[in-house]
Amino acid sequence: MEAKPTAPTETPSLVPAKDGIGWPIALPFVRIALVSLAALATAAVLAGLGQPSSPAAVWTFSSLYLLPVNILSLLLVRALVHRAGSTLRAMIGFDRARLGRDILWGLLWIAVLYLPFALAIIGTMFALFGAAAFDSFEAVFAPDVEQLPAMATAAAVIFGIVAGLTFAPINAPAEELVFRGYSQGRLASRPITSVLIPSLAFGLQHVFFASTVPGMIVYAVAFFVWGIGSALIYRFQARLMPLIVAHFLVNLVTSLPALVVPFIAGA
Repeated sequence: MEAKPTAPTETPSLVPAKDGIGWPIALPFVRIALVSLAALATAAVLAGLGQPSSPAAVWTFSSLYLLPVNILSLLLVRALVHRAGSTLRAMIGFDRARLGRDILWGLLWIAVLYLPFALAIIGTMFALFGAAAFDSFEAVFAPDVEQLPAMATAAAVIFGIVAGLTFAPINAPAEELVFRGYSQGRLASRPITSVLIPSLAFGLQHVFFASTVPGMIVYAVAFFVWGIGSALIYRFQARLMPLIVAHFLVNLVTSLPALVVPFIAGA
């Protein structure tokens, strides 16, 4: 007896929304609103304690104030995905048997993404500062120690432990699920929109993680470029796990300076 052909199935992580595009477009900007509220709350707390509350001071605590933002983001994505009849595990595409390959893909994507990211940083710096671009890197990206809040050694140790244990492991999946997994995945039937909207939001979100105003401009452009690259990779590979691995490793490395700053400020 001849077997009947089966209909092709969609990749679980790239399934166009069947109930409209409102949430797929809105969710990344909801996350930006949560990040802005968390940053403003951090500035208010610092000011109330008589501490500096400049962007550099708030940046110091970004890996900590993102914890509630990331938890809320995960809960939101989970609710939306469950409402659509799927799960976060299916969207992530986690598979123990493929974990080794996912790690290797993640390492490859870091190398692929960093070249345009670095060029975007350099290009934006030249657009802002011209021939003085390279001389301006320290002023743009290194926070002024005098603008950082004072912190006792014990508090700095606790901060470092909490941030180190929670930031990269939670932030990487939260951001990839919001920007790529849910937003881009549910907009998959609109290729240009699905790439541009989450990438634009991804760039805007990183404005809050710069310690200077020029740094905000550079971050917005550079992380928009990173977002475009990640979106194209996701559309090509249709799996979120390798991007989560890449994001986790980048967060782990780039968060180290933020964990050292409180010790400098408390010295």
